[in-house]
Amino acid sequence: MAIEIKAPTFPESVADGTVATWHKQPGDAVKRDELIVDIETDKVVLEVLATADGVLGAIVKNEGETVLSDEVLGSIVEGGAAAAAPAAAAAPAAAAAAPAAGADEDAIAAPAARKLAEENGINLASVKGTGKDGRVTKEDVVAAVEAKKAAPAAAPAKAAAPAAAAPVFAAGDRIEKRVPMTRVRATVAKRLVEAQSNMAMLTTFNEVDMTEVMALRSKYKDLFEKSHNGVRLGFMSFFVKAATEALKRFPAVNASIDGGDIVYHGYADVGVAVSSDRGLVVPVLRNAELMSLAEIEGGIATFGKKARDGKLSMDEMTGGTFTITNGGTFGSMMSTPIVNPPQAAILGMHNIIQRPMAINGQVVIRPMMYLALSYDHRLIDGKEAVTFLVTIKNLLEDPARLLLDI
Repeated sequence: MAIEIKAPTFPESVADGTVATWHKQPGDAVKRDELIVDIETDKVVLEVLATADGVLGAIVKNEGETVLSDEVLGSIVEGGAAAAAPAAAAAPAAAAAAPAAGADEDAIAAPAARKLAEENGINLASVKGTGKDGRVTKEDVVAAVEAKKAAPAAAPAKAAAPAAAAPVFAAGDRIEKRVPMTRVRATVAKRLVEAQSNMAMLTTFNEVDMTEVMALRSKYKDLFEKSHNGVRLGFMSFFVKAATEALKRFPAVNASIDGGDIVYHGYADVGVAVSSDRGLVVPVLRNAELMSLAEIEGGIATFGKKARDGKLSMDEMTGGTFTITNGGTFGSMMSTPIVNPPQAAILGMHNIIQRPMAINGQVVIRPMMYLALSYDHRLIDGKEAVTFLVTIKNLLEDPARLLLDI
């Protein structure tokens, strides 16, 4: 009995997907819950698993083709694995029997051919005879010797094949490589262009003295890790906490525009930008305003691992009312992050640099970070954006404010 393999049910925000990779080919045995095919959507790669034991039947949607929600991708012939096993076992048996047929070299090769083959290390059983009744002639062995000599020259070409996928261009080379844009990259590009075209986007900057946060982290990081089952204390949790507190005070920054309406969110679902092999992804910390520092750090660590393994779920990538991105991990000094619609703002963190600062009339060296807040000016006024960023700055420069709610 044939069982249909269907694409997953996509959420309303995802119109369709693309067949990325078939991990099995028609005739291959499959087991229940074994990965068969990957479907790439605008947000994540979805894995389609086998629903029964059997053999992969016909493939309806090939790699690169677009599929809709619940559309048929192929089929599994249930119970076909038992039939496939004897066939697979028969192939090695046939291969093993082949040399036996040519074991009597006296019967298949002329004496001159045998001598030439021995001198050049040629297996006569592998030489196709052109003489009477398939007899191997001297000329056949000469051709095999020439082919053997040419084989090493062909080997480097095979070894160079992987380089075509990721070439290293030498100085002076005028080589180009064209590869299709991944669906995720294409979607990110489209959304960023739309954001700049359809939004009155501005960016305001400030700087934060990280002295107190760094001292607090240095003092308690070991105890924090022991107390929270290996969760490490980083800087991102402080920024998420400061941002959620500021969002409470400036609800417009946590709002979105829906047609002619402004939607104010009574919760803070904070997207945290994470870099992966497939591009930038933004998983979401739900109700981040209710999370502790340990819960935030644990959530971010989990997202990072899932992003590297390509295991982020659709739900983890959907929604978000505010985003934080940290270009400082790559050494960025300053940037203007682009708002992710329909959100109204995004906070950009940057590299921490030891710089001379004038404090109380004296020049001192402090660890400083530039902050950038890009925002939709249709919804957020300049004063509101600047005050929001100053609030984050004040909370980070005096972390006790986060505990005292002041």
